[in-house]
Amino acid sequence: MNAAQFGSDPPAAAGAHALLDASSDAAAVLSAHGVVLGWTRGAEELLGHPAPEVVGRSAACLTAMPEDPVRIAGVAERCRSGRGWSGVVALRHRDGRRVEVDLRVSAAFRIGEDECFLLSARERQERWTVGESVLDGFLTRSPVGMAVVDRQLRFIWLNDTLERIGGVPRDQRLGRRLSELMPGLQTEALEGLMRKVLETGVPVTDYEYVGWAWADPHRQRAYSTSFFPLVDADDTVTGVCYMVLDVTERWNARRLLSLVNEAGTGIGIGRSLDVLSTAQELADFAVPRFADFVVVDLLETVLSVEGHGAWLPDAGPASAGPVMRRAGMSSVREGCPEAVARVGDRVDFLPPPGDMGTLLRGAATLVPVLDADDEHWTARDPARAARIREFGLHSLISVPMRARNTALGLTTFIRSRNPVPFQTDDVLVAQELVARAALCVDNARRYTREHTAAVTLQRSLLPDALSGGTALDVASHYLPADPSGGVGGDWFDVIPLSGSRVGLVVGDVVGHGITAAAAMGRLRTAVQTLADMEMPPDELLAHLDDLVLRLSEEQTSGARAGDGATAFLGATCLYAVYDPVTRLCTMARAGHPPPVVVAPDGQVDFPAPPAGPPLGLGGMGFETGEIELPANSLLALYTDGLVLGADGDMELGMYRLGGALARPGADLDALCRTAVQLLAVGPQSDDIALLLARTHALRPDQVASWDVAAEAAAVSEVRARATRQVELWGYPELAMTTELVVSELVTNAIRHATAPIRLRLLRDARLTCEVADGSSTAPRLRHARSTDEGGRGLFLVAQLAHRWGVRYTPEGKIIWAEQELP
Repeated sequence: MNAAQFGSDPPAAAGAHALLDASSDAAAVLSAHGVVLGWTRGAEELLGHPAPEVVGRSAACLTAMPEDPVRIAGVAERCRSGRGWSGVVALRHRDGRRVEVDLRVSAAFRIGEDECFLLSARERQERWTVGESVLDGFLTRSPVGMAVVDRQLRFIWLNDTLERIGGVPRDQRLGRRLSELMPGLQTEALEGLMRKVLETGVPVTDYEYVGWAWADPHRQRAYSTSFFPLVDADDTVTGVCYMVLDVTERWNARRLLSLVNEAGTGIGIGRSLDVLSTAQELADFAVPRFADFVVVDLLETVLSVEGHGAWLPDAGPASAGPVMRRAGMSSVREGCPEAVARVGDRVDFLPPPGDMGTLLRGAATLVPVLDADDEHWTARDPARAARIREFGLHSLISVPMRARNTALGLTTFIRSRNPVPFQTDDVLVAQELVARAALCVDNARRYTREHTAAVTLQRSLLPDALSGGTALDVASHYLPADPSGGVGGDWFDVIPLSGSRVGLVVGDVVGHGITAAAAMGRLRTAVQTLADMEMPPDELLAHLDDLVLRLSEEQTSGARAGDGATAFLGATCLYAVYDPVTRLCTMARAGHPPPVVVAPDGQVDFPAPPAGPPLGLGGMGFETGEIELPANSLLALYTDGLVLGADGDMELGMYRLGGALARPGADLDALCRTAVQLLAVGPQSDDIALLLARTHALRPDQVASWDVAAEAAAVSEVRARATRQVELWGYPELAMTTELVVSELVTNAIRHATAPIRLRLLRDARLTCEVADGSSTAPRLRHARSTDEGGRGLFLVAQLAHRWGVRYTPEGKIIWAEQELP
């Protein structure tokens, strides 16, 4: 490659030349001996020499300054070290004039065997010299306020803009300090910054402050100020120049944005799921940040737990408007004396033009100047017109409260002490505040309605009143995990059974909320049905386990179908049957904690019937356990939320429960509440249910029983004994009915069952007749035809008795019939 190639741009060198070319700088390539190897068009434009005249010649002819071999050698050595060099040099144009350029020399590189340097240059531009008249016009007419103060902080110069911003005439400013002219404009802080600049010589930029202009003392303004030291030729600070810029619009926008952001935080609006609290939070938040008086009026349907809160103005005539009530209000004056209505009162407040339909469907209403003498107030609402005059209410914004395309109410912002009227930008802020509050109100409304429905469902599913008849005194207490009245799946029940027996059940459905409450209701109904079928505890739990399995399958299928359902995980349950005749309590449990028994002398015991699996697992059986309970024993059934404290130790919790219940003779209701209060300390993660039962026993004179021979002749004898016993108990009017019932039941047992046969009469809340036999064949109620000679036995029993039924025992069955005592 020769030197001419860099100047003639042959095709082979086009790529190399493109690398040396520059859009604005002149560039050239020099060899280590100072010979020009490359010359760009930029260099030709800068010095006027075309490439053929320069390439291959020494670059010394291009300089306009004496040759300095030492400097050139130093520059070359620096470039060989890989660092490059830059500086100002004078070059000679082709027409002979001197051209000063900023020259940059690259680090040395090689082209073939030659060591080369890349030079780039740009002509230095002359600085513009500002004339005094131009400078004076610029400073005087600058859109930024400017002033100069001396070391005593007295004004010695200011431009027209600062005079207009501050409102103080120039003649009054000159020779005086800022603190003397505007004492309310944070002058101490501003003059402190000026002194700091005088002492340190360090400028202060963009200091923002808020104040009232001298010419407009009722309107707050925001300013951005910068201070610079004035330095003379001896570097002595002779004064301070400061510049002022009115940034009120920017400050207002930032303040309003901060206000809206603060409203959305946890300390603003929506701290609770309560409609009235949310409405009051909106009013409290806006006063005095945004307004001096705020009222929040909500539709009556929004405040109702049954209503949906929606009002469609097109649904009826304009006169049939919705009913609103005052839900919240706040004022800078204590007690809100501006208000015509108080919280809870029915209101019909509407700002001009007063069209409820338009207001609830449309945008906000802005009344910059509120005139109490306007026809709208004097004719339609004279009471409010009087309040407007009395308290100087002068500006108003009303914003419809809407969420999810539903009208909720109306929020009104009013200013009185704040002299600045509402502007268009304030309407946007008011709309944003109300929109955030409306969403919170709607969430609270929906939560309240659904929560009320869930609580109502659970209360309707739990027993209103429990009765253990004459066999048991019972008391119960339910405490949800949510102290505000949440719902869960814990339940209990007391079920009267035949033969003066009583069934006791307590259970716990997994989960909380309306789903758990609904599942609890289904299980409670199932237990009552199975108990009425006289099933023993182990069989009852087995059938209940099958039901839970079916429920789980239904819920799982629903969840797979995408309807939002979740699988029903299961439940625990304990079912016990107490017999006051034998004083035996038979029980079975499915994953539930064992009961607590307190003897009449106060001794605590924890009987543990065989532990079965929780309901919903399937494939495993349940077993029964039996304990004898002396009269006046206390039996406690509970859910695990009561004994699983913060430490999670269930055994320790059971001992605590036993200690709390070891108070013989205490009132049962008070004992139940006290036990829950002692054990439920602090926040609870699970619901609590406690069922207490104090046992009684039937006296021997309340029970009469006879063995019956399996022959027809024995019927008349046992019938006569039963009649005498009923008369002996003092119920002669029941003698004939008892005679018929005993005759039919005993006759059926002799004819269709097997020995042993036994008759028992029980005198309790009702008169019960029981006939036991050794057969497990179920009796059938038949309706005999008119020509039949038999088949009417059980039909007669069903007609004469209050109720009748059959229950099975390990030895056979018992057919029973109850009669109401007179």
